[in-house]
Amino acid sequence: MIKIESLSKNFGDYKALDNFSLTVPKGAVYGLMGLNGAGKTTIIKHLSGLLVQDEGSITVDNQAVTDNEALKARMQVIPDDLFFFRGYSLNQMGAFYKKLYPLWNEERFRAMIADFGLNPKKNIGKFSKGMKKQAAFSLALAAMPDYLILDEPVDGLDPIVRRKLWHYVMEDVADKEMTVLVSSHNAKEMEDVCNYIGIIAGGKMIFEGDLLEMEAPVSIEEIFIEKLGGVHYEK
Repeated sequence: MIKIESLSKNFGDYKALDNFSLTVPKGAVYGLMGLNGAGKTTIIKHLSGLLVQDEGSITVDNQAVTDNEALKARMQVIPDDLFFFRGYSLNQMGAFYKKLYPLWNEERFRAMIADFGLNPKKNIGKFSKGMKKQAAFSLALAAMPDYLILDEPVDGLDPIVRRKLWHYVMEDVADKEMTVLVSSHNAKEMEDVCNYIGIIAGGKMIFEGDLLEMEAPVSIEEIFIEKLGGVHYEK
């Protein structure tokens, strides 16, 4: 379980997160939604250990995230702004991940890059944006994580690739109860994959709910519009 309690973060005079709390149960696919600038990426950076909170706590399986290498070996984060070692091929990145993650699955890695049609010997820096996303998913899921953290994961990808990526993710959720937190401003995308939803605005959680326990069939898009008061969003 991922648990964030009363998290606050300031950058100078700017309050990026304001007493923010969130709970992601084990095996859930949790959609964290909000407009651009709402604080979604700041939450992701805290979970990945790139930022340290001013107040509050962040735990995964009741363990603090900060400076916890054993826990980080069980997590994979795919940020919106992807990073690969300069000049590395996909083969070289795979070899690096294999040393870093004890549950690395080479067979799965090879199957995924073949499915996506990626050249494992080519410099990843020369891949298109979509190919880089596919490379990132291949590396992350071959590490066999218990927790997968995604920031705008399929933004800009064509429908066939989106379907393939979500198929791999949902397969791991079903087979080994992988827990997924995905940030997005795309209501339709979240409606197709999530069973929990949280809406963030101005660094605060303004709505959180289990979609399966709501009394009537709901549309995430309608909830999103209602909670944000009709503010413009991107479909």
